[in-house]
Amino acid sequence: MAKQKKTAITPTREENYPEWYQQVVRAAELAENSDVRGCMVIKPWGYALWENIRRGLDKMFKATGHENAYFPLFIPLSHLEKEAEHVDGFAKECAVVTHHRLEAGPDGKLVPAGELEEPLVVRPTSETIIGSTFAKWIQSYRDLPLLINQWANVVRWEMRTRLFLRTTEFLWQEGHTAHETEKEAMEETRLILDLYKKFAEEYMAMPVLIGEKTAGERFPGAVSTLCIEAMMQDRKALQAGTSHFLGQNFAKASNIQYSSREGGKEFAWTTSWGVSTRLIGGMIMTHGDDDGMVMPPRLAPSHVVILPIIRKEEDRESILEYCNDLATKLRVQRFHDRDVEVVVDDRDINAGEKGWGWVKKGIPIRAEVGPRDMANNSVFMARRDTGEKQGVDKDEFVANIIQTLDGIQQNLLQRALDFRAENTKEIDSHDEFVEFFTPKNKERPEAHGGFAMSHWCGGEECENKINDELSVTIRTVPFDRGETGAGECICCGKPSPGHVVFAKSY
Repeated sequence: MAKQKKTAITPTREENYPEWYQQVVRAAELAENSDVRGCMVIKPWGYALWENIRRGLDKMFKATGHENAYFPLFIPLSHLEKEAEHVDGFAKECAVVTHHRLEAGPDGKLVPAGELEEPLVVRPTSETIIGSTFAKWIQSYRDLPLLINQWANVVRWEMRTRLFLRTTEFLWQEGHTAHETEKEAMEETRLILDLYKKFAEEYMAMPVLIGEKTAGERFPGAVSTLCIEAMMQDRKALQAGTSHFLGQNFAKASNIQYSSREGGKEFAWTTSWGVSTRLIGGMIMTHGDDDGMVMPPRLAPSHVVILPIIRKEEDRESILEYCNDLATKLRVQRFHDRDVEVVVDDRDINAGEKGWGWVKKGIPIRAEVGPRDMANNSVFMARRDTGEKQGVDKDEFVANIIQTLDGIQQNLLQRALDFRAENTKEIDSHDEFVEFFTPKNKERPEAHGGFAMSHWCGGEECENKINDELSVTIRTVPFDRGETGAGECICCGKPSPGHVVFAKSY
């Protein structure tokens, strides 16, 4: 019987993918459950990752003319009620504040008091509160376009939660823009989608498909929702970001009007768009392995950890001096838009335990330095993506660090691209479609499926039937759908103009 490889994470991805995910989050010290049901504490390593995500995206937004602002956490219920479809879409997820203070009751316990004249909804999304503000800011076509983004938290009352993927409170950015014409608003919606795709692939090393959501999957109140969809290692899809063309629906609800060039009154055309801490969940499930997290270098909180191997106390000072000199030489180099960030881990703990800790956290490069390495002016380095280990001349290690980090970044992207390609299939037969999405092993339901490129007639009835029978949804309608050629709907056999992307999803 073959000896099973020792892994840092149990169970492995193959044994129990959902539990593997939870264990990676904990082992990598990214986040943990809080005392508030459904909410998480993001730990320093996880929050540093979010800060790097925020820094990269924020730079992209500002380069395209967007400005940051901040809007209230509390939204008057009357604001939500102005857009019926919107409030209906979020009604079941809203947390509502009805009182403004606490008082001691007869038994000494605190009870709500001071009922509010109007209930306040804790921000599930900000279209309505920002819309009322835009109505004050916009008076003339000269005030357009108005391009605003905010970094904030939101609350959506979830019954079934999973760290980063779906929590009651989470962090995100939400962009809100107003435009003079429909064409400009549509161009903005697509611009942001393309920025999200660029960020996902160039920073996160997570390949995504882009396209439009069906009417049934559209953001409540939107005219059109565009999305990026990524394939996770269990072959499910993750909606990683959305960009919404809102038409004039929210402008009319919030009375966002402007004096046109012709002197009349017109309603603005608006958009909204956002990504969240769900991106961290996406990175875990795209790159993580059975030893823990694997960090793409462009977003990793640190790029290199130097591990002094001190077996004799008399060697401590000289080894630490060598390690700190190595760190100084690495830190003066520039990796894309950041300095190379280095940790010298001189904690007085077992060397093996220390090394495994960094493996689980996913730092791209580990460099060990012991007496022999110091004597040879070398380091013993390990790449997290491949597990490759080798002794390297110290100066050579420093000289090649940018090239090595770039190689890790590109390898992670290519590996994810290859995995998606292996698990994407054109399917035009109904029986083959059902078989593709039916688990062959109930104990390992993730060992099947993927992205099915199949025909759909456009009917909501077929879309719902497939979802009800197989728990499969249309993840995106590709922009180039017509180029795949016409065919017959996978469900009803009626004419279809081209393939759409079906998958099980988070």
